[in-house]
Amino acid sequence: MTTKTRYTTVRIETDIEKNREEQNWTKVIELAEQLKDRSPNFEYLSNFLIGEGKLERYLEEFPPVEANVHRAKIGLIEAKRFLQLAANDNGKKAGVALDAHLLLGKLHYACGQYADSLNNYKLADLNALSEKRLPVRSLRIVAESFAIKALCLSKESGSTSKYKKAEREDEMLRCFQIASDLSLLYMQELDKQQTSSNSATGTHSPQPPAINKTLSPILEQALQEAPALLLRQGKSCTALERYRATLSAVESQGIHSVRLKFMCHLAELLLRGNTCDEYKPPINSPTRDSPWKPKQYASLNQFIPRNECEESILVLLVAEAMAVRHTVLSQSAEFKEARLNAFHDATFVYDLLTLATVRWGQVTLLQESLERAMKFSFEEPHVWRQHALSLAAAGRYSDALGVFKEVIRLEPNESVNCLVAARLCYEHLDFPVEGTNFSIEAKSKELSHSLGLLGRCHLYIGIGYQLQARMCLLKQEKQALNICALDNFNNAVQLEPNDHLCEYYLGLQLALTGHISEALHHVRTALALRSESSSTLHLLTLLLSASRQHAEALEVVEAALEEYPDCLNLMYVKAHLELHEDDGEKALVTAKQMLELWKNLYEGQTISDVPECDRKSDTRSVFQLYTSEMSDKDSSSLQAHSVAASRVEHALSEVASSMSSFSPRPGPQRAWLLQMEVWLLLAEIYLALDQPADVQQCIQEATQIFPLSHHIMHMRGLLHMHKQEWAESKLCFQNAVAINPQHVKSLQQLGLVYHYMGSQGLAESTLREAAKVDPNNHITWYNLGKVLESLGEYETASSCMSTALNVETNSPILPFTSVPLCFE
Repeated sequence: MTTKTRYTTVRIETDIEKNREEQNWTKVIELAEQLKDRSPNFEYLSNFLIGEGKLERYLEEFPPVEANVHRAKIGLIEAKRFLQLAANDNGKKAGVALDAHLLLGKLHYACGQYADSLNNYKLADLNALSEKRLPVRSLRIVAESFAIKALCLSKESGSTSKYKKAEREDEMLRCFQIASDLSLLYMQELDKQQTSSNSATGTHSPQPPAINKTLSPILEQALQEAPALLLRQGKSCTALERYRATLSAVESQGIHSVRLKFMCHLAELLLRGNTCDEYKPPINSPTRDSPWKPKQYASLNQFIPRNECEESILVLLVAEAMAVRHTVLSQSAEFKEARLNAFHDATFVYDLLTLATVRWGQVTLLQESLERAMKFSFEEPHVWRQHALSLAAAGRYSDALGVFKEVIRLEPNESVNCLVAARLCYEHLDFPVEGTNFSIEAKSKELSHSLGLLGRCHLYIGIGYQLQARMCLLKQEKQALNICALDNFNNAVQLEPNDHLCEYYLGLQLALTGHISEALHHVRTALALRSESSSTLHLLTLLLSASRQHAEALEVVEAALEEYPDCLNLMYVKAHLELHEDDGEKALVTAKQMLELWKNLYEGQTISDVPECDRKSDTRSVFQLYTSEMSDKDSSSLQAHSVAASRVEHALSEVASSMSSFSPRPGPQRAWLLQMEVWLLLAEIYLALDQPADVQQCIQEATQIFPLSHHIMHMRGLLHMHKQEWAESKLCFQNAVAINPQHVKSLQQLGLVYHYMGSQGLAESTLREAAKVDPNNHITWYNLGKVLESLGEYETASSCMSTALNVETNSPILPFTSVPLCFE
């Protein structure tokens, strides 16, 4: 009979331990009561188990938070009675008093009795516990004890002594750190236990295990408080190491959400900067020097970040993989809350990833990540907008515009989305009509749902009409577009009197329509509002040159270059001013400086083939493509016929590459095109200095970059004209015009060549075509007057010469269209 009783007792004890590990507290209480009835010798153990079961079962339903304190004081009376029975001297003899005191500390914490909780941990001599291997359940009890002790210390008002306060904070930190390590170890042991169980039963079920494997609120709070307390103490470098240590621990099921939060916190800390005096990479092979330390990842081939950039992006990419893995794709109402929570976690990661990648110039990486986010971002405008912006930053402007159209649909009352789409159309896609329509749509949205952007809407509408007017060849339609642009710029100035961009564009519009003195007034007002704008200084220089104040213009551009030494636009204007002042040697020096500057700015891109990451400031070069002959109508790449011509050139160059040994230069083509423009400027200067051999060499350098550019053909034609090789020059200009029929300078020179060759009829028709394209070019009218004079049409010739004189009085050193678009 005694043997049977002992067998039953052992079986009950085994079942109790199994149910404790599985946290089946109702069953634990039931078995403990059976054990107490069958074996009075186990009374104190049974009391402890019943008290433990009642405490844990209650806290599963009502977590130990401040909102539940009053409820806990009543709901835990019975659990407290049983645990106190196990915590006396007899319980100490039975070996359960220590655990009973630890659980009483947890019970008092749940009841808001923090001093009593700390007293129980003192009675248990918690700080003197030896670091040895513990059963899984004991790991949790000890981990929670250290966490609760630290939380109780934080609730204590205590002494105001600075020394006592520092002592208490040090003890809190030590307890939080021990609790964090034990928490991670506890979860790892649970995983190991579950793996062993599956292996023993031979199951490979993908279903989650029955054991509750999520961290308790207390342990989760301890994990988060350990680095947070270090940050509050100003020990950011130590906090960084704490985050790293936690994330280096071997991952276990149930702490995914905590790891995701830690990755985001670590990334935030790294992005904040100035964490440590000097960046120190994570330790490669951490050692597990204590049985209370969690197992950490270690490998010979483990990647070790070398700087903040690599570590922040690495952490966020891992966080992205975790966040995406837990997203909910179903749009059913029953999954709404889970879907929104998962989406919130993912967007938080993506926002941090945006900061990290843009800061370090890894926009393509961001764009790829946001593209993956599209599958779970149905009808979510924030992610769609981020995706559109990343596409634009990566240079995929057409795709960005398509995504922005969807964002506009998702946010029908947001005018700012329409304005960004309009900017894309103006700045990169050469869609001025579509950009104007977006701006008008933004204005209508702003009138119904104001965001304070009405002035900016009028500004963007004006820019659209201004760009359309540049493209238009019909005089009446051109005038109407210019009037619309002027009206909108005036409205913008009235609505936003302190916005330098409104004054700048109003000045530019007046300059384009020949009102030089008024334009000067508004440009000076724009500079008063923002003196550091390089585009405004550029426009002021051109206006001064149009007023025949070339010396003053040169002073302005030189002063601007002291502020913006890497602005190719300003250097280009300076070279032309110096050339105009009959100082070709100085112009030559400036052009050579431009070539050196190009090397500093762009050579790294062309070697590494890394996409350009524009610096967001006025000091960056916004040098327009195809600006080597800045007195022609297509001097700005923003005009449709210029873009069309460049596309033809590109196609022809591809044909040339397939038929010859030519191959495109590696790297971003924009950078090479800028270099081609500098070579053509050098050729123009050498031609003015009567050095044809150097001109030929510069043309050859440009030809190796873009062999079939109409600009190169034009320069080659000028060289033949210089040598009076009329037939060859005619062929070059004809080829240039064949690629770009609106290339004014080629038309001018072709007409002049026809005149020298005696083909006056062809000369007249060619020059009239040039005048139709750009009626404000004095060279065209002067050449036409010469041709008409040779035909004996003296009265018409005189009228053309007079027009040339009138137009020249308002002609800048370079056309006003050479000023790049400015939006900042």
